[in-house]
Amino acid sequence: MSLSHLDETGRARMVDVSDKAVTARIAKAQGKLVCATETLALVIEGRTPKGAVISTAELAGIMAAKQTSNLIPLCHPLALSKVAVVIAVNHDLPGFDITAEVKTTSQTGVEMEALTAVSVAGLTLYDMLKAVDKTMRIEGIEVTAKSGGKSDW
Repeated sequence: MSLSHLDETGRARMVDVSDKAVTARIAKAQGKLVCATETLALVIEGRTPKGAVISTAELAGIMAAKQTSNLIPLCHPLALSKVAVVIAVNHDLPGFDITAEVKTTSQTGVEMEALTAVSVAGLTLYDMLKAVDKTMRIEGIEVTAKSGGKSDW
């Protein structure tokens, strides 16, 4: 198997997508932040020390998706037509379910942008809650759907 981000000598390179068709591309990703029940209650009741935790983390995820090519060295800069990040309370974890959907019309996909959105949203939740909960963990970050280009799943 050859890796598209390596040249014949093993050096890193940005993949040439100039011969690929421009198509509508969509990617979805998800992850979770697990926390203490007491931490979840603080968020639900609006009593966290740093304010509007969920809306701030959702906005951070959107902003991060737009910066993916600045964070991941070989990602192409893309004009994104949609970035949606939703953080939902999950009483069963306890914690939060984080989802992202990213769209573009381009020659390459937006999986990395969706993953970045979920990752940074989770990190923002962590940052805003770390003063009240040292047991938190971010887990299960994964692409859940992709369409456009060569494959849909």
